[in-house]
Amino acid sequence: MLKIVTDNKIPFLEGAFKQKANIVSLPGNKITREHLVDTDALIIRTRTKCNRELLHGTSVKFIASATIGYDHIDAAYCDAHGIKWTNAPGCNSGSVKQYIASALAEIIRIEKKSFKDITLGVIGVGNVGSKVAAMAKTLGVKTLLNDPPRERIEGKSDFTDIETLIAQSDIITMHVPLSHQGIDKTFHLANADFFTKTKHGAWLINTSRGEVAETQSLIYALESKHLGGAVIDVWENEPNINLKLLELAHIATPHIAGYSADGKANGTAMSVQAISKYFNLGMDNWQPANVPQAKQSSLTINCNDKSKEQIFSELSAFAYNIMLDSEKLKKLPQTFEQQRETYPIRREPENLKIIARSVSSPQKVLIQNLGYRLQIF
Repeated sequence: MLKIVTDNKIPFLEGAFKQKANIVSLPGNKITREHLVDTDALIIRTRTKCNRELLHGTSVKFIASATIGYDHIDAAYCDAHGIKWTNAPGCNSGSVKQYIASALAEIIRIEKKSFKDITLGVIGVGNVGSKVAAMAKTLGVKTLLNDPPRERIEGKSDFTDIETLIAQSDIITMHVPLSHQGIDKTFHLANADFFTKTKHGAWLINTSRGEVAETQSLIYALESKHLGGAVIDVWENEPNINLKLLELAHIATPHIAGYSADGKANGTAMSVQAISKYFNLGMDNWQPANVPQAKQSSLTINCNDKSKEQIFSELSAFAYNIMLDSEKLKKLPQTFEQQRETYPIRREPENLKIIARSVSSPQKVLIQNLGYRLQIF
């Protein structure tokens, strides 16, 4: 029978490999080579660094990461030693979009701006960035897109160079993978030169990787008031985050933008299915059956005479109150990892019902296009 070692924080995995594999669950950052000597497969998150130190001399044949990112996997080593690996692209893209929606609602509250007065710059237009851009279009927000790899394939028509984007955007949101070299290097992409060229008073949102933004340059941009504010979910040197940046960021969260129950369930399902296909286990369409509902799964809202901004803010606060997560991290930064590991249930709009009164046709379209299930009262 197969032996599979899993990060013990992979959710909704109970019973997945019943009678097909022996499962050993361990803390992700405590998995060692000794655990893997007779192991066939791994299911991990970003806290397990899959490199020569961990894998050499083991029997691991397949690694499934239940995350979008894969910079914790030494792909070159794995490829050279016949170890297949997979990540879960797009698994939590809806969750990150929900996080951005809540952050955007908070920013427009502070700035007292309407959607038509905002330009949003999206750097990285993959699974997540595309959903964020589509949401912005629904809201009527002018959007600039930057994605050099896509631009090289698709042409320039839909994309903006990064210099123009950072000079014109009121809000810049980062959705790039972490790359340390090459023409698409993203390590410290947001550096001193980047922040110098941003529009005065602009906001930065980073939900990609902490290393995409150079911490000290970001701190200076906030201290000098050149940036109007920052929303930071990912940090250099996690979990030992920079406390000055924590203080300066208007919204600061412990790498949980993608932590909706739906995003986690998607990542788990993709990992199980990938292992099933590789080892021919007959579970290629497996889905978790135990995803719990949110404590409050419906909201009644009176839409009479309400603006698009007001409705969006109400819906965003109902679906996910980002400020609660921020307040908790600011108060207890030393519990960064614990806050991730004990993160409460958050469901995405597709699993939430809006009961709307006095709703106009444009308001109806808005609510539905934001992904909520609509019931007109």
